[in-house]
Amino acid sequence: MSKVQYGISPLTWTNDDMPELGGEIPLETCLSEMSEAGFTGTELGTKYPREPEVLIPLLEKHGLVLASGWFSGNLMTLTAEEEIAAMQDHIKLLKAAGCKAMVYGEVSNTVHGDINTPLSQRVILTMDEWKAYAEKLTKVAEYLLNEHDIKLSFHHHVGTICETEDDINLLMELTGDAVHLTLDTGHITYGGGNPVTMIKRWGHRIGHMHFKDLRLDVMKAARDADKSFLNAVLDGVFTVPGTGDVDYDDVFAALKERNYEGWLLVEAEQDPAKAHPLTYAKTAYENITGYANKYGL
Repeated sequence: MSKVQYGISPLTWTNDDMPELGGEIPLETCLSEMSEAGFTGTELGTKYPREPEVLIPLLEKHGLVLASGWFSGNLMTLTAEEEIAAMQDHIKLLKAAGCKAMVYGEVSNTVHGDINTPLSQRVILTMDEWKAYAEKLTKVAEYLLNEHDIKLSFHHHVGTICETEDDINLLMELTGDAVHLTLDTGHITYGGGNPVTMIKRWGHRIGHMHFKDLRLDVMKAARDADKSFLNAVLDGVFTVPGTGDVDYDDVFAALKERNYEGWLLVEAEQDPAKAHPLTYAKTAYENITGYANKYGL
């Protein structure tokens, strides 16, 4: 049996941060087209019901399971205990669905969701702030792993406190082994880094993988004009694997070397009016399975 499974985020159809992108596309369409493209897993989106007894049968009807779900973290403002209390419903849903990883992103002080704030305005932490944050994050991650057998898989993200390779290295160095990484090939590239470097260095602590490709010319233009993250998305900075400038041969060779097991989750924020969702989903499935087979994942 293959050690990897293939999933896709609903972001190909409908954007959580900008409902005007695909907001009118029904959830039923998203799920049926995911399945039609060949995927067996998905991640939570804003249109998904959050009650396990409603969501799980709905996914099963389309031959899908829940691979994971994003949790909006607020550890810069909450204590570890307050954060743990805040995530109980989310934990319940992930456990009921059999998820092994929680995609965790810090949103308390991020600029990525504000279309009017350029990325240059993101918050940069001092070393003392990093240490305090890492201590709290480790506590939450240890609780999740020990009590629920779920890996807290931290999602670095453009426009947040954790954007660059240096940020990721610091986060991983300062946290305990219970803290895992959701490595996102698009976000690390946008943050000026290389996914292969991160896989080689932190492969033993990667709990989950997000695959999005990136158009370097669009990224460079957005950086040069100091645009907001959402404006870069509208410009088409992201696309599905194999249709942009990320070198997926190198990425998959590194994953193979690291013996990666788990989800290969396609996630590409695009405007569905410009990038036909089912077409791109099929392309993504073809490309990602092609790479995985080529490298024996």
